[in-house]
Amino acid sequence: MKKQERGLQVLFEDNHLIAVNKPAGYLVQGDITGDKPLSDFVKQYIKIRYNKPGDVFLGVIHRLDRPVSGVVIFARTSKALTRMNEMFRDGKVQKSYWAVTFDRPEPMEGKLTHWLLKDKERNFVNASKKKSADAKKAVLSYQLASSMDNHHLIAVRPHTGRPHQIRVQLARLKTPIRGDIKYGSPKPNEDGRIHLHAHALAFQHPVKKEPVLIKAATPEEDQVWHKFRDFTNNYPIFHNG
Repeated sequence: MKKQERGLQVLFEDNHLIAVNKPAGYLVQGDITGDKPLSDFVKQYIKIRYNKPGDVFLGVIHRLDRPVSGVVIFARTSKALTRMNEMFRDGKVQKSYWAVTFDRPEPMEGKLTHWLLKDKERNFVNASKKKSADAKKAVLSYQLASSMDNHHLIAVRPHTGRPHQIRVQLARLKTPIRGDIKYGSPKPNEDGRIHLHAHALAFQHPVKKEPVLIKAATPEEDQVWHKFRDFTNNYPIFHNG
């Protein structure tokens, strides 16, 4: 099925925010490739659903890498955009991810701290245990959740939001994400996706001040995710603090 023919899976929407389940392979925001980004599909959805004349305002709050799937939230008002940006920056948004690896993590759960330095020319992030100039601190918690058919499902909660953070930190744990050849997976997936999925976001609504929990199911068409479907649907969110 072509990307353009897929329906947009809306997970949450009100007057201030809209969240969708991003398929792997989509850009969140446009870049030099010129490919139509997810943000444009969301604008089109809003324009048609609400019969909006003229341009539709949509603020990009955060991003997922192109080969990653899962929850992406956008702002429908400038007030929500400003406040959500502050919440992400201040660590007031809880994030939960699933990752599938070929290798079992040792130890089976823990917290990883690295200093990340991005090589912009190569679009590659290096991780070090030692602090260095210009490097950004990255922290995440992880736990082995299940193992099946030589695949291991890891629950990940990033405490910071750095580019490629989960990908490079799991690689340093010697558990590169399935299909992520940039960071050490032995082979790519056929469609270019990697087995990293943004499972949930939890935060206080920026305007209504009510708790919000947004969850996204793993891709239905993917056989590897399908193996763990019952488990991912019923696993407690934010179990590891």
